Amino acid sequence: MYDFANSGYTTVVITAVFNAYFVAVVAGGAPWATLAWTLTLAVSYAAVMFTAPIVGAYADRHATKKKLLVLTTLGCVACTAALAKAGPGTLALTCVLVVASNFFFSTGENLIAAFLPELAKGKALGKVSGWGWGLGYVGGLVSLGASLAYVTAAQARGETAEHFVPVTMLITAAIFLAASLPTLIWLRERAEPQPVPARGLVAEALGRFAQTVRHARQYRDLARFLVCLVCYQAGVQAVVALAAIYAQQAMGFTTRDSIMLILAVNVTAALGAIAFGQVQDRLGHVPTIALTLVGWIATVVLAWWATDRGTFWVAANLAGLCLGASQSAGRALVGYLSPRDRRAEFYGLWGFAVKFSSILGPVTYGLASWLSRGDHRLAILITGVYFVAGLAVLAGVDPRRGRRAALRAGRATASA
Repeated sequence: MYDFANSGYTTVVITAVFNAYFVAVVAGGAPWATLAWTLTLAVSYAAVMFTAPIVGAYADRHATKKKLLVLTTLGCVACTAALAKAGPGTLALTCVLVVASNFFFSTGENLIAAFLPELAKGKALGKVSGWGWGLGYVGGLVSLGASLAYVTAAQARGETAEHFVPVTMLITAAIFLAASLPTLIWLRERAEPQPVPARGLVAEALGRFAQTVRHARQYRDLARFLVCLVCYQAGVQAVVALAAIYAQQAMGFTTRDSIMLILAVNVTAALGAIAFGQVQDRLGHVPTIALTLVGWIATVVLAWWATDRGTFWVAANLAGLCLGASQSAGRALVGYLSPRDRRAEFYGLWGFAVKFSSILGPVTYGLASWLSRGDHRLAILITGVYFVAGLAVLAGVDPRRGRRAALRAGRATASA
């Protein structure tokens, strides 16, 4: 249900509606507008990148994943609702609200992911993760569908984006809050608090993270997969953050066209997450991810080559299938390779890798677009190189060896 709840934020704010509104209205369609959007996201992801491992270590030590999840949820909802104030002349305020809302969203995403190994056995991690991602895309459909209904009615009344896009922020915030209530009320914190050392909470959190980094060789397959994750997620995050911008700037889509496209993509993404979640536990984590990366490479080539809307729709829906599958499979593999007593901390590392890629991919696209004077086709083609790099790094990951290392570490901690 939390995957259902928070997906509306990424779908409406980051992917389908507000990003293009930011470029066209808030930034006034300036030559630097796309770069400004990607740099704003980069600031928020940098904040998450440096705090996620510490938050994860703190949550492990004090068994406070649930409490922190409540705080980040309310923070994201409040800042998303405040984006209703965004418009011409509000660039600075809008950037601050985007940074804050995305920081709260991303931190909450890391915290909810750390519950996964508590809710599913090792052999079912892929299946349960797939259910979560699949239901998440349904949640994105609900928020986007409600936004589309309002946009359609507003356009029929002759209103412009400056009037109807802010209202979609209120709709998204309300659905996020309402749909997250089952999680915030009924999800239990199953972890047990660990003794707090004399050196203090922050020092202990930093020390645990430093120890994890120092012992990276013990978990070399997890470490290698995190590098792979940075590579392919750079491409994924560029697509997520810039899909509507590309559709409008390169293909001539309107706001309504973009929403219709992302609605369809959410359906295929849900199907991809659920279908590959079932297959992943049989086919294996690494082969599943490799298959999705091949699909991503094909998606980028199709999007670059497309000159008509039909071809672009095919590319977009192929991206949806790959998006759901690659996100679900990556989250499950991190849980599979993590020692039992460091799951929240290692999901903090997962968050660190994803957020670093969320800086790398979109900023690469933004810089390519700016330097090429608005050539979005070239920008998407350059971004596609990250999927090729991810596939190359993935070839060296041995999930069985990595799982054995995680189990040995868990047994050693239990005996100590």
